Amino acid sequence: MKIIVCVKQVPDTTEIKIDPVTNTLIRAGVPSIVNPYDAYALETAIRLKERYGAEVLVISMGPDQARAALRECLSIGADRAWLISDRAFGGSDTLATSFVLSEAVSWLDKEVGGIDLVLCGKQAIDGDTAQVGPEMAEHLDIPQITYASDAELAEDAVLVKRENDDGYDVVRAKLPAVVTVTKISGDTRLPSIKGKMRASKAEIPVLTAEMLGIDTGRCGLKGSPTKVKKTFTPVRTKQGIKEEGKTAPEFAAGLAGFLDEKKLV
Repeated sequence: MKIIVCVKQVPDTTEIKIDPVTNTLIRAGVPSIVNPYDAYALETAIRLKERYGAEVLVISMGPDQARAALRECLSIGADRAWLISDRAFGGSDTLATSFVLSEAVSWLDKEVGGIDLVLCGKQAIDGDTAQVGPEMAEHLDIPQITYASDAELAEDAVLVKRENDDGYDVVRAKLPAVVTVTKISGDTRLPSIKGKMRASKAEIPVLTAEMLGIDTGRCGLKGSPTKVKKTFTPVRTKQGIKEEGKTAPEFAAGLAGFLDEKKLV
C-alpha cells in the first residue's frame, strides 16, 4: 500500500506580507513551518504505515525553500518526498493548486506502481479555505472524506472517524480515496536524530510542469479563476464599559438596561 501526504509550508507568523502588485504572499524572510493540519495528516499516514506496512510518500507544491518542510517530514517517518515546483505554478489559487497536485498524484501513481490513499490537512492556516483536498478528489474522480480525526484500513476501503457537531460518524470509502485530516487524538511525533540524518541525505526530485505534462494555462495566475483584489490588516480596537462599586443585582440591572437600550434583547 502507498499513501501520499500533501503538505504545505506556511508562514510561522501572523504578520503576513502581501505583494501590493501581484497580491500574492511574500515568503522571503518569513519563518516557515509545516502546516499544522498537514502534520496531523502525516501522523495519520505514519500510524497506518505502522499498522499495515504502508509506504508514505510526501509531496509539496512551492518554491525551493519548501524542501525544508519535506525533509522535516522525512525525518519524522515519511519514506520518500517530491517537490512540485515551477515558475508557471506561481500565484495558483485553490483550483489551480488542486489541479497541479492531482496531476502529480496521477504521475506518481504510474511512477511508483499505484497510489491507494491521499491524505491532506483539512486546510492551510495561511488561507483557511479547506478547498484543495476536496478539489483534488474531484480532479482525480475518486471518493473523498473530510474532517477525519482517525482512519484505519479494511480490505479495499478506508474507514474514517469523521467529526460532526454532536461527536463523530464512521464513514467508509472505497480505495483509492482522498481524506482530509483535522486535529487527531494524541501528539504528533518529533523528528529523531537518525531520521534527521537520513532526511539530510535524501534525494528530493523536483516535478515541473513539463515533467507532469501540465497545460500551463490551467495553473498559476492564468489558470486561477479567483483573484485577490485587495488585502489589508484589520484594525484592532478595544471597546468596553467598566463598572465598579456595585452589588451583583445592581450590575445585573445595569446590564439588562444597557442591552434593552441597544435593542439587543
